[in-house]
Amino acid sequence: MKDSRMRSVVKGLTWRVIATCTTMSLVYIGTGDLTLMAHVGIADVVIKLFFYYGHERAWGRLAWGRAVMSVNK
Repeated sequence: MKDSRMRSVVKGLTWRVIATCTTMSLVYIGTGDLTLMAHVGIADVVIKLFFYYGHERAWGRLAWGRAVMSVNK
């Protein structure tokens, strides 16, 4: 079974929300600077979303670790 590109995009977006909130929280806790927190958060989203999408699509091309499920009728 192969994931659609849209599925990969949606998975990437939902994960980025969680991960970016974590990163932004840590920046704010460490510095107390809201401007820095926002800048780091924006950079985090832009850079890592592209890397995640590429990673997800590359793994989608591999058959390793996948099992074919049969349907009994």
